[in-house]
Amino acid sequence: MFKKILIANRGEIACRVAATARRMAIRTVAVYSDADAHANHVRACDESVHLGGSAPKDSYLRWEKILEAAKATGAEAVHPGYGFLSENEDFARACAEAGLVFIGPPPSAIQAMGLKAESKRLMEKAGVPLVPGYHGSEQGGELLQREADRIGYPVLIKASAGGGGKGMRVVERAADFAAALASCQREAINSFGDDAVLIEKYVQRPRHIEIQVFGDTQGHCVYLFERDCSVQRRHQKVLEEAPAPGMTEAMRKQMGEAAVAAARAVNYVGAGTVEFIVEQRAGEMNFFFMEMNTRLQVEHPVTEAITGLDLVEWQLRVAAGEPLPLAQDQLHIHGHAIEARICAENPDNDFLPATGTLQVYRKPPATAFQRSRVRIDDGVREGGEISPFYDSMIAKLIVHGATREEALARLDLALAQVHIVGVATNVQFLRGVLRTDSFAHANLDTALIERERAVLFDREPLGLPLAAAAAVTRVLRAERSSKTADPFSGRDGWRAWGDYQRPFDFEFHGASQPALLTYRRDGSLWLKVGDTEGPLRTGRFDNGQLEFEFAGQRRTVDVYESGDTAYVFAPEGATRIATIDRLAHAGETQAEGGRLTAPMPGKVVSFAVQAGDKVTRGQPLAVIEAMKMEHTIAAPADGTVEELLYAPGDQVAEGAELLRIATAAATAAA
Repeated sequence: MFKKILIANRGEIACRVAATARRMAIRTVAVYSDADAHANHVRACDESVHLGGSAPKDSYLRWEKILEAAKATGAEAVHPGYGFLSENEDFARACAEAGLVFIGPPPSAIQAMGLKAESKRLMEKAGVPLVPGYHGSEQGGELLQREADRIGYPVLIKASAGGGGKGMRVVERAADFAAALASCQREAINSFGDDAVLIEKYVQRPRHIEIQVFGDTQGHCVYLFERDCSVQRRHQKVLEEAPAPGMTEAMRKQMGEAAVAAARAVNYVGAGTVEFIVEQRAGEMNFFFMEMNTRLQVEHPVTEAITGLDLVEWQLRVAAGEPLPLAQDQLHIHGHAIEARICAENPDNDFLPATGTLQVYRKPPATAFQRSRVRIDDGVREGGEISPFYDSMIAKLIVHGATREEALARLDLALAQVHIVGVATNVQFLRGVLRTDSFAHANLDTALIERERAVLFDREPLGLPLAAAAAVTRVLRAERSSKTADPFSGRDGWRAWGDYQRPFDFEFHGASQPALLTYRRDGSLWLKVGDTEGPLRTGRFDNGQLEFEFAGQRRTVDVYESGDTAYVFAPEGATRIATIDRLAHAGETQAEGGRLTAPMPGKVVSFAVQAGDKVTRGQPLAVIEAMKMEHTIAAPADGTVEELLYAPGDQVAEGAELLRIATAAATAAA
């Protein structure tokens, strides 16, 4: 077995590989970019080597630097993780030439499966079922049109060298084929440097089911069952589960053996995934080869959960020349597992990736690896940055249960315990998917999200009354904790006689919402929000957890504050609400006072000043678009603009400083 390996990757997969290596008493070397200098994967390894700039091309894709790091640190092998160089046959070959073991398949297998058209010709020879289509090397437009007409519409045009949905179009009619082909070829050449395409019959109501395979250097090959990855957005996976719902033992065996045949066709060694498109028609399922990923997959933990195995350990043992630890008849399925990819993105804005600081990052109690009830794989921590340089995935949340129903309930509960503030995420969207009729009843296909669009997007799980009551309670608790013995210096509504009404303004889902809190003579509180009103009773507030009772409902929620915004997490969902307390801001109008920071994550619309301009207190400086509304940023004091820190169109995190001002008072003091 190896004594030391280098992990040529970052984030959660680098942390994942390091954990298994540590358990096996193998020392590890991390590599990192400028942006990752303080990242978790650097801390997780025994040694680390700096590669270069933050962009992947300046760091994680510079394989000559990685090989130098491996030699300098005495590493014997390189684990590529997934992404970056994991499926680059030139890098695998360079490792071998440098005397390093590449913990993955041989370069010839990577090359054979790297081009979709070439791999499908190999699969046809191996007897693996293929979708009816054209995978030839001749790429003339007239020939491709004839082939599409022969196959029958609808057809799918796909970039031969592509992935991730790029260079892919569905064509419904012959008249639309030429334009769709030209569009695919342009996108393919821009994304992959190769405009070759293949054409296939477009499968209606398809499911995406993949088979985990493993081969060793002694010629053994097994399949570790299937994963259903049908729930996708923008052709990228969102939820993965194992085993696949509705899978019969006969079909599992048939698909597994086809996957092994695919692996044997290229003399495969190590972990790989054979992906199939499954057609659902008249109560039957027919499967067809789609592609083979020659690496460990992001969703490998669900396979580990149902088998009780550590696939990274298998990778290390096979790469060291050991035979597979188990034979096919020794592998069994135990229970059901589901993985949710928690990403920094905005589902309501076409899943646009988000960046920012993880001001709050709280996770459910979890145990590590294999058949745990709840497992979290991540490479981030509270206070860390989600940068624009890498993938938007924050963490993978994996649950295991005796049945699919038990796993579903456990995943929903675990997602409810994920509290993230500072960057937009898809956590509430994931919970929404779990609750759809389609997913709950395993009515799966790759169009599930689009089919359930009406219940998945622009949804508000908590509603204004609960959010407002939580925000008001948080304000009252904060005031109570800072109350002095002098009742006249307090801001808690105390009066010597009579009731007192205290107005609040809220900004909720892009609209201004008023509320009215009444302090009654008997010491009780009465809150009115919209059409909902009733007594408000406040309970304890401990480490973010807040108890209150409003309009007859007793609630316990978690509330985190960032600037003027309260983030409310309840068992049924989460939301955020911006509070403007008129009492706290009494006497401060738009013409007085202001701030230099973004009130919440958003986009810079414009600046009204330039560096060197003199400004007065309350003068508009910039406009931020956030929560579907525009917010004017005003000068907090008289002074001179020193520097604009962003440009119009830039995305900014909550609390980000937008510009710097040298105030008159500071200048006089200097």
